[in-house]
Formats: sequence, structure tokens, C-alpha cells
Amino acid sequence: MFMTFIVFAYIGISMVILMPFGMISMFFHFLGLKKPMAHFTYRIAQVWALVLIKITRCPVTVNGRENIPKKGGICFVSNHDGYFDIVLLLAYCGRPIGFVAKKELSFVPFLNAWIFMLGGLFIDRGKARKAMRKISRGVKKIQAGGGMIIFPEGHRSRGRGLLPFHPGSLKLATTAEAPIVPVALEGAYELFEKNYRYSRTSFKVTFCEPIDTKILPSGDRKQVLSDRIFSVIKEQLDNS
Repeated sequence: MFMTFIVFAYIGISMVILMPFGMISMFFHFLGLKKPMAHFTYRIAQVWALVLIKITRCPVTVNGRENIPKKGGICFVSNHDGYFDIVLLLAYCGRPIGFVAKKELSFVPFLNAWIFMLGGLFIDRGKARKAMRKISRGVKKIQAGGGMIIFPEGHRSRGRGLLPFHPGSLKLATTAEAPIVPVALEGAYELFEKNYRYSRTSFKVTFCEPIDTKILPSGDRKQVLSDRIFSVIKEQLDNS
């Protein structure tokens, strides 16, 4: 119970304390300093995530970071077992990234601001036209050399294993024709959500080999890509 309180106290207090730095970054971003401010905001979030992982006292194994391209637009496509997946990705991607999030998260105080400041997109799946406009913004960001993270399962699996992918969620990556790095995450659900309190666990983050979307066969490219990424992540999870 004590560790549960410590972790959530850190999350809440740190988000409030760091908010002015994010706001300053956004101010200079709108003045035209987009690239340096994206790096600045991400580094704040990365340090925040690394400290949070340290507080949990959970061991972390990270493999395949050499598979992350150093430059150019990129999409990370990951399984989504629990909320802590986001912390693991912020900590170890090593590049400025934005999250494709469901619109409901836009109503969560402080979290919504940080998703926005990191360049994330809130998608309303029930409104296709608005969703397409958001996806177009994400495509432009990637084509300008940025990075985005997609959770193609659509929601957290909560310990049920890898759920079927929604091929349409990969439209962002196929339209931008960006390289995709599949990511296999383990341990997030066990930390808090499994027992509704802190449980010491271990985390594993595996960045798999990039997939070049430009050479995908014609036809239903989203389905082909979805099947390929699913099999890569599932194989990694099954072999752990």
C-alpha cells in the first residue's frame, strides 16, 4: 500500500511541477522552434519516466535499441497490456514521440496536456472525418522527421495476451510510408492493474527489426502490415 501511494504521489506531483516547463516549450514551439522544443519536451518526459521506473524498484530488460533509426520519420507499433506501457516507451524509445490516444483521454487533467505537448493525437473513432484530419496531422509530423506510437489492439489487453489488431489503426504509418518498429512490452499490467495495488514485477521492452512500409505489396496494405506486425510481436512475447 505504501509503494502504491509513493508511485501515484510522484505521478501527480511531478506532472504539476513540470507543467510550466512543458508550457514554455509549447510557447517557443509556436514561435517556430518546433524541432528543438520537441526534443526538449521529450527529454523532460523521458527523465520523468526513468525516475518513475526507478521508484517502482522493478528490474527492466531492454533489447533491440539498435533497431531504432536515429533520424527520419518513424512509427512505433506496440502491444498494450497496461497503462505503464506508456512510461516504458517514453523511457526507452530515445526519440521525440507522440501517442495516438482515444478521445476520452483528452478529458483527463494534466495527462491530456502532456499528450498534447508531446505531439500526441486524440482520435474520435466514431467520427471518421475528424479522425482523418487528425491522422493527416500525424502523417505530416512523421514526414517532417517526427515519431508516433500506435497501439493497434485499440485498448489495453489487461493480461489476456495479444489481442487482434485493427488494421485501420495503421493508416497513419502506411500513408506516411514511414519505417515501422514493432515493440513487444511485458510487465505493465502486473505492476498495478492486476491486483489494483503495487505488485513488484519485471519489465521487458523489445524493439524488433524495422519494417519498410514503402515496399509492401499493393492491395490491402494495412491488412498485410497488420498481420506481419502481429506475428512479429506475438513471436517475441511467446519466446520470452
